[in-house]
Amino acid sequence: MPDSAAPATPGVTPRRVSVLDVLRLLTELAALASLAVWGFLAWAAPWNIVVGIGAPVLAILAWALFVSPKAVIAVHPFVRAIVELAVFLAATIALWDLGLPWAGVGFGVVAVVVGLLHNRRALG
Repeated sequence: MPDSAAPATPGVTPRRVSVLDVLRLLTELAALASLAVWGFLAWAAPWNIVVGIGAPVLAILAWALFVSPKAVIAVHPFVRAIVELAVFLAATIALWDLGLPWAGVGFGVVAVVVGLLHNRRALG
């Protein structure tokens, strides 16, 4: 009868998911959602489809290339922070442009605090 716990790969330690990891994921998803909503609502047809799909895709591309834990391009942590802030700033401006300035500011503050705490933990 096989053991339910698979043996660990030698030299590899499993990473635990913390509350901070979940909060970071939620802020990323909220940024992508706000960029998509902004693209679909703030532009006239047919540009709303292009921007509504293109803005989140560009944010996902930047995140995957530079910020994600398995980033395609390894960069200095300062560059990672700048790209992360740029994505969150774009989402904040998108919310502001939709006529939701307090939601934009609130999201920006929460995203920056979560990002700072997560990156501080990752560096330390």
